[in-house]
Amino acid sequence: MVLRFAPCIAAATVCVAITLAFAAPLPSWAQTPPAPAATKSTDSPAPATSAEPAAEGFAEDTTLAAKTIVYVKGNGVWDSAFATLNGSFKKLKTYVDKEGLKTDGPLMTIFTQTDDTGFQYQAAVPIAEAPKNPPHGDIALGQSPEGHALKFVHHGSYEELDNTYEAITNYLDEKRLEPRDMFIEQYETDPTSTDPKKLTVDVLVLLK
Repeated sequence: MVLRFAPCIAAATVCVAITLAFAAPLPSWAQTPPAPAATKSTDSPAPATSAEPAAEGFAEDTTLAAKTIVYVKGNGVWDSAFATLNGSFKKLKTYVDKEGLKTDGPLMTIFTQTDDTGFQYQAAVPIAEAPKNPPHGDIALGQSPEGHALKFVHHGSYEELDNTYEAITNYLDEKRLEPRDMFIEQYETDPTSTDPKKLTVDVLVLLK
């Protein structure tokens, strides 16, 4: 399975790219793991850096509960991934507002298949309850993935997620953990309105 942009979950193709009835290869993120932090001097402590996440405390063990979602299914290429996903999210938000639906969590992307150049996905909005009139056309009603997962938090631009995915791949390899055939990006900051360089994204890797 490959997690995200070709170098995103190796040896395992949310690329992440929870999606929802979902199975596909994740991305292969293999790179040299982050170097250990230099020993701090008692006289002048070294400033913290966020270039690469620390191994300890990097992964948070969690259990995902299935949620009712409305979603848009599609595919894209990594070079324009952020624009592609944002287009789907804007369509979903218009539908949710029009129908007066109550949301039940942040926007998410469920990556169901990835390779070196592109991905298949489900851009989703969790909702408190199913609409009385089921959606039609490009928008569908479903359930988000559930089960045991690891959560990794990324702060920064969407392009910089590559570095986070590489670190996640290294972590999984080191711990000898096997991911399922999908992964999720959950956006703690709304990607449609937040400064694209100041995103907070939870990467949820479901484990076998």
